Amino acid sequence: MVTAAPQDQDQIAYVQESLSSYTEKEKNAITADITSVSGGSEGLEPHVQSINTDDPFPEVPGSPVEDQQLTVRAVLVGCILGGIIAASNIYLGLKTGWTFGASLFGSIIGFAILKPLSRSAPTFLGGGYFGPKENNVCQSAATSAGSLGLLFTSGFPAAYQLGLLSVHPKDDIGRLITFTICCAFFGLSFTQPLRKFYILKLKLVFPSGVAAAYTIQSLHVGKNAEVTARKKTKALIYAFIFAILMRVVSEYAPGLLWDWHVFYALNRIGWSSAIAAESWGWIWEWTPAFIGVGMLTGINASYSFLGGSFLAWAVLGPIIVAKGIVRAILFICRYILTTIEPPMAGFRDHCKPIYTWIHELYGNVGRLPFPPYENLTISRSLQDPIHEPSPRYWLIWPGTLMLLCASFTEVACNWRSLYAAMRSACGMLLQRFSKDGVVDDIVDPVPEHERVPFWAWGSVLVLSTIVTCVVMGVQFGQNVGVTLLAILFSFLFSFIGCESSGRTNINPVTSIGNASQLIFGGLGRGQNYAIKRGELLNLLSGMLTLGAAEQAGDMIGDLKTTHLLRASPKAVFVAQLCGAVVSIFMASGLYVVFSTAYPCINDLSYTTCAFPTPDVQSWRAVAVAVSSSTLPIPPSSGYAAIVLGLAAVISVVAKYTVIPPKYHDFIPNFNAIGIGFIMNVCTYPLAMFSGSTLAFFWRRMFFNNYQMYCFAVAAGFIAGEGLGGIVNAIFTISGISGATYGTPVGCPGSVYCG
Repeated sequence: MVTAAPQDQDQIAYVQESLSSYTEKEKNAITADITSVSGGSEGLEPHVQSINTDDPFPEVPGSPVEDQQLTVRAVLVGCILGGIIAASNIYLGLKTGWTFGASLFGSIIGFAILKPLSRSAPTFLGGGYFGPKENNVCQSAATSAGSLGLLFTSGFPAAYQLGLLSVHPKDDIGRLITFTICCAFFGLSFTQPLRKFYILKLKLVFPSGVAAAYTIQSLHVGKNAEVTARKKTKALIYAFIFAILMRVVSEYAPGLLWDWHVFYALNRIGWSSAIAAESWGWIWEWTPAFIGVGMLTGINASYSFLGGSFLAWAVLGPIIVAKGIVRAILFICRYILTTIEPPMAGFRDHCKPIYTWIHELYGNVGRLPFPPYENLTISRSLQDPIHEPSPRYWLIWPGTLMLLCASFTEVACNWRSLYAAMRSACGMLLQRFSKDGVVDDIVDPVPEHERVPFWAWGSVLVLSTIVTCVVMGVQFGQNVGVTLLAILFSFLFSFIGCESSGRTNINPVTSIGNASQLIFGGLGRGQNYAIKRGELLNLLSGMLTLGAAEQAGDMIGDLKTTHLLRASPKAVFVAQLCGAVVSIFMASGLYVVFSTAYPCINDLSYTTCAFPTPDVQSWRAVAVAVSSSTLPIPPSSGYAAIVLGLAAVISVVAKYTVIPPKYHDFIPNFNAIGIGFIMNVCTYPLAMFSGSTLAFFWRRMFFNNYQMYCFAVAAGFIAGEGLGGIVNAIFTISGISGATYGTPVGCPGSVYCG
């Protein structure tokens, strides 16, 4: 969640008072920095603008009229920037299961590219006036082009891990693209009838949309707009370049520049028990992206994430191993293996149980030339998961149930507005076919010629439905009835995506996808599908729902920005369609690149992997559970899941019924805690913890500086590391990566650990 604040104590009190009634009414504790830059070029002082996130910004006297909001240059630049965010989202999604919109990145970098072009180039080469409404089209295209990454960081890797598709994704590129086409346009269509209700009637905040609107406004309007734009652009570009270089260069010296194995080092200097922390994944990682993520998400989510990781991998994990509840196999991993003579062929990229072959070489563990490394977090095997689960498998179930319980309790606590939204949207659709011509009671400030007509979004919806039925039937053998039911649930779950995004800036798409898996799992068992067929159709149906909910949440945020800037929804709709076309090929193509460079993403036989794929573990576990004849959940894990799921429900209900909004920031975020359970590495919660703590004190001590640079730096860090990850993947495929030419200095066992 992006948070912000005004400039001094008096203004802070004013903003809190101004927002208090809205906060009480909407039952959430969103605060927003709504500032502009005033004063001379020396010592710029931000000040509070009108605290109004409901109505369009007032017209600026003397500003040029933007007759051409939809331009080729804006859409083209936006799609290119969205491609960068798509790369970042595939990278981040495979790392943590989280993705981020392109609104801030597209707004600032789009301005940095198009503003100079508009002044220097002739009209036929992209010159001419560039204003905030065209800037909005650019960021909308970027947001759309950067979407759909979650399909390839959740359901598809799970399908490959279960052996439901071809061995290599590149062999399925045609099917990947056609299925992505099925998911690319539903969300766009669904948001058009929802716009009036959520933005014009309920007037939900949509914090990311508001932040993008005020960012664009600050870049274009005011006597210091150019100074503000120049400073924010420089900060973002410098952070972007730094993150790319950090990610690429560190691949060649990972033990020095990326991963710091602190507890391994403490073990080497005499603290022998410190190796246990290394075994459970407690490693410090200098990852710009997740430091940036922490800067954006704030204290509550980041600290809850770290708390979940600590509870899972420092408390429950050691307990269930000590009690013999799970099977903990001692592993010697790839960066240790090369110290063994003679080299064991086939083990450079895999681990092997130590006692099956180390004993043959050294007689006993005490004669090893290094401390035994017990990695207790890496096993992804599904062999006998009920009686001999790995710690990772045991912890997946409490994490998944916490995600589901927290997300859907939030929805249940807002059932009135959700019901009203569904009733209103369906009523609007019925009015289209009503002979009585019922008068619409929602006043739309957008001129008729700038609105998206019913035939436009309706035809996109109909064509998408036809294409989806054909693709699912011909390529995957799913009958039309089940496909239509999946589309219906996609529409219903889009309400949840829009509602959550509008109130909290968090779209619980993973939980939405898992919930749809449960629904279609029951349907598949009712039709007596074979297990493999049931698992595949379960994953595909869940991804249809996920794709629609993800897009609906992102696209309606763009419409909030459009509303505040008095821009044209029709221009934005066309830009979003263009971006969606780009996202089809970007998302699927990038997934093939990553899976080619890192086969462990799709292959469970690899016990070490650079990508933890937490969402994949959740999707795979649910698909197996709902398709199996017996529930593959260890009893003790199930009991723990029930207890923690109830804790999540109680926490959310208490937030909405007992605890005052001013204390909501102190309530644990069980969505983040659940992700901490599912993710088997502790590097990312530690990085997010440091980023949110840095932003907290930066905001407290140097607010003006924070206000100018924080979001720009964070956006640059996130996008830069994602693009650096693409560069590393290409280097790996080309055979020039750090694994070939890197140094092992700083790595455990003095063996390369990248």
